[in-house]
Amino acid sequence: MAFKKPRNWHSLPEYQALRALMQAGTTAAAARQLGLSQSAISRSVGSLESRLGKTLFERDAGRLRPTQEAVRLNMRLDPLFEALDRIDGPGETVQETLRLVAPPSYAHRYIVSLIASFLRGNPGFFVNLEVTTSDMVTLGVLENRFDLAVTGIEQSRAGIKLIPFRESPAFCVMRPEHPLAKRDKILPYDLHNQELIALTYRHGRRGQLDRLLQQVRAEPRIVAEVSTSFAAADMAREGLGLAIINPFPIYMYRSPDLTFIPFESPMRYRGHFVVSDQRPVPRIARAFMRHLRLNTPSDPYTFKT
Repeated sequence: MAFKKPRNWHSLPEYQALRALMQAGTTAAAARQLGLSQSAISRSVGSLESRLGKTLFERDAGRLRPTQEAVRLNMRLDPLFEALDRIDGPGETVQETLRLVAPPSYAHRYIVSLIASFLRGNPGFFVNLEVTTSDMVTLGVLENRFDLAVTGIEQSRAGIKLIPFRESPAFCVMRPEHPLAKRDKILPYDLHNQELIALTYRHGRRGQLDRLLQQVRAEPRIVAEVSTSFAAADMAREGLGLAIINPFPIYMYRSPDLTFIPFESPMRYRGHFVVSDQRPVPRIARAFMRHLRLNTPSDPYTFKT
């Protein structure tokens, strides 16, 4: 009879200590969260590290910073703790809060409408929405001021994780009577001498567009500079000229008034969820990401990733 190697045994208290320490950052705070002593938290985490043969936390400026092994293990534990919650059944109702942040182009109308449907379907949830500039969005998640960000700016940095959910090429938007509105596509050189509404230089896309125009020696007439794609689209709708923008989510709210034409270029836009890779993603944040994926309307110019 062949000898079967036994599977590793599992300790729920060790897993609870791991999750509490990842959320709290110190053994003292984790102990308060679980109603245990600091030594009990340290013993549980030490036992788990010994059993797995991996280092799960490193000390950094007085706090315990989870390693990538700890982050991966914690993600695998999510289904276990969700199952335990279902086994326990409904208990005392505790309102869960989602600390959400997004730039204006995503927050106004698009995110707001999805928050409304999300809360109607989840009366035990509460959402705190902060609207700020794109460059401050990821910083807020990194500093643990927010659980989740939704943004169209790709800002990779240590301590955060980008989860793509939407992608689109660049489009020209203009009024239907614009001279270029009947084109199947617009090339960079076609913008020569055209009145252009441009994004400000704090946007990386502005520099990318300028380089494309320089390569073909096209010189559009810049009639205005704006800080958001919605403002650019609204100025185009007023007949000031054309704009090069990300069609998502503008198409859902401005399509009856504007013509959208593909801009032939390597410019691509991606929408991302931004979460911490050092802390567990709260259940309410995972639920909202799922809700957004399922309930974002389809459009002909963008696709889900």
